[in-house]
Order: sequence, then C-alpha cells, then structure tokens
Amino acid sequence: MWTHGSALEADRSLQELARLAETAGSVVLEGVVQRRSVPDPATYVGSGKARELRDIVQATGADTVICDGELTPGQLRKLEAVLKVKVVDRTWLILDIFAHHARSKEGKAQVALAQMEYMLPRLRGWGESLSQQGAGVLARGPGETKIETDRRRIRSQMSRLKRQLRTLDKVRASKSALRRNSDEPSVVLAGYTNAGKSSLLNRLTGAGLLVDDALFATLDPTVRRGKTASGRHFTITDTVGFVRHLPHALVEAFKSTLEEVAAGDLLLIVLDATDPDPIGQLQAVREAMAQTRQHDAPELFVVNKVDVADPDTLAQIRRELPGSAEVSAKTGEGIDALLARLDEALPDPLIAIDVIVPFDRGDLVSRVYAVGSEIKVEHVAEGTRVCARVPADLAAAMARVSGEPTGSARS
Repeated sequence: MWTHGSALEADRSLQELARLAETAGSVVLEGVVQRRSVPDPATYVGSGKARELRDIVQATGADTVICDGELTPGQLRKLEAVLKVKVVDRTWLILDIFAHHARSKEGKAQVALAQMEYMLPRLRGWGESLSQQGAGVLARGPGETKIETDRRRIRSQMSRLKRQLRTLDKVRASKSALRRNSDEPSVVLAGYTNAGKSSLLNRLTGAGLLVDDALFATLDPTVRRGKTASGRHFTITDTVGFVRHLPHALVEAFKSTLEEVAAGDLLLIVLDATDPDPIGQLQAVREAMAQTRQHDAPELFVVNKVDVADPDTLAQIRRELPGSAEVSAKTGEGIDALLARLDEALPDPLIAIDVIVPFDRGDLVSRVYAVGSEIKVEHVAEGTRVCARVPADLAAAMARVSGEPTGSARS
C-alpha cells in the first residue's frame, strides 16, 4: 500500500516494500496504490480505500496489511478496526527485519532500543500482547492500568539498553581508535542494502563472509584487512546498508556504528547497477549519511553487478557519476582496476628507507616483510641492505640499528 509521489516512484517503492516483506518471511498477495496529496489523518488512506482494502483482505485471505509509510498510533488503530487484521507500517517492518538479522550484542541492543522507542507511543491496542509477553517482570502498582504498566516496563528496559550501549560504544570506539592510530589506511564500504558490499569485501580481502541475496543481510560492521595492487595493506569496514525512508529511530540507534563512515580515509559508495534507479539509491544513502556526523574522507563510487546490468542503466550512471569504478564482485571483473584506484586514493603514511641491518637483527627484516611495501633486500658484507616503505616506528628502529638516516616520506 503506497500513497505519495509519482506513478514510477510508486511502482518502485511498492516493489521494494514487497522485497522487504519477503525478507521478513511474508508471502505477498496483492499491492494497492492510493493517490492522495496528503495522508488521511484518520486512516492514512481514507475511508473509501480502507473499505476497498477490507474487501481485498477478505478475498485473498491475507492476515496482515503493510503500509509503505509510517502510521500514527491513531491511524494504526483505526485501520485495524476497519480491516480486522494486523496492520504494520514500513518502519515496523524494517525494525522487524533488523531484529532478525542482528548478530552482535551491540547490534541486538541497538535494534531493541529502536523497537521500544517506536512501540512506546503505540501501546494502546498492543497493550494486551505486550503485557502477556512481559507478565511477571514488574508487578503492577496500585491503580495502574495495563498500558501504564507496559510503559513503565519499556522505559525501564530502554534505560538499561542505553547504559549497555554506552559501555559497548566505548569498546567499539577504542577498537576504532586503535585502527586509526595504526599506520594502515582505512576504507569504509557504504551503500544501499543488497548492493553487494559484502561480496565486494570478499573480493578485495578474501574474507569469505557469508553473503545472502537479501535486504539488510549485514547489520554489524565487519572489519577485514586487504592489500592494494602495489602490496600496501589497508583495513576495510563493511557497514549496514541503507534504504529509502530509513526509519529515524534506526538511524539514531545505529548512529555510533554509522559514524564508522566518518572515520575512514576513503569511502567506497557501492551502487547496484541492476537497480532501475541507482541514482535514487545514491540519494537515499546520502540522506541517511547526512543524519550522522559529516565526513571529510574522499569518495569513490563503485558500480557493482556490471556483468548483468542493463546497458542503458550503465550509460545513465556514467553520465551522472563520471569516473566511477565498474566491477562485478561475483565474477571479479574490474577488481584489479579498483585495487589500482585504491593505491592512488589512499594516503601513504609509509616512509622510504635504504638501510643496512646487522645480520643479528633478522626480526626487523621480518617486520619489513609483514608491514612494508616496495621491498628490495640484498645481502652485503655488513649485513642485510633493505630498501622499502615502512611505518614510521619501524623506520626509526631500523635507523637506530643501522646508524643511518631514517629516510623520507614520499611527497
């Protein structure tokens, strides 16, 4: 059920809503479009359309109606009164999908908090089921109604989750700080859900992550290590996918996680070349990113799934985003060229060295092989001559044992 925008936008939004419903485990029976300048304040769709929906529900045997928008508590109650079946909106559907896909302790807590913030004003009509689920958790005080008890219980749980998230956020921030303080540059993947970010990470790093053809398959940030065409190491972070009209409660709940985007040295924005509206995807990504802290990192657009893309869509992307990297994470097409682009785009904190290391300091030579690049080694009478690019701390250590100048960073 959809109620705003052009006919083409309506069709695309309805298709996406169907995919969201299928991701949540539903079988889609029918789709209905409603043309209105503004939503009806009572039932969102108006009394006539609500009766039409009731007839469709009865004819198809549907047990749930999903609205492609966010319903107020009053609209939710009145629609259910007319339709006589469960009604959910786009926000609750996405929250439900997130709840099923969250794996980490932080991800689960973030989603649970967002669900509770959404439910709190909508308890009337849902109070019975919530009370049954939480029976015995908190005793009802004298004179309290069932809804008041539910509200008190949810607020208590929200306070606990916020405390838990503050603790987890400190741990995550500490790990992020360690990565930022390392000599390896960082890459962050961002993009629309199901654009192929996890598949691309696998191609760039050999990580072997499980990849599902489903919306929001990745919720928890994943950090892996990769190597550019010249042998330079970098970290790459896969973040949660965005979607049109991403619920504000989710953006707020995942704000600390989404700030990983702001911490990268390079942002790879992944677009799905098979989507009929890839530029619309990009706009949705930018809208969601705008709600988090602004980032100053350079951006590189990566157009994925070019092996199965429509030529007209690719031509549109080339016009709108000239200079984009075109790849297929599935076949490997364009990956070598992308790694070469990373070499050019990533900052180089390494220092050039040309030193002779005593033979008894083979440990330093081993470190060069582990973290250095452009390595050339030659054994001479005085020791091992090493020409390479290495982190500053290793360059200083090698200069001390060799008695030679450290070298200089590449300009």
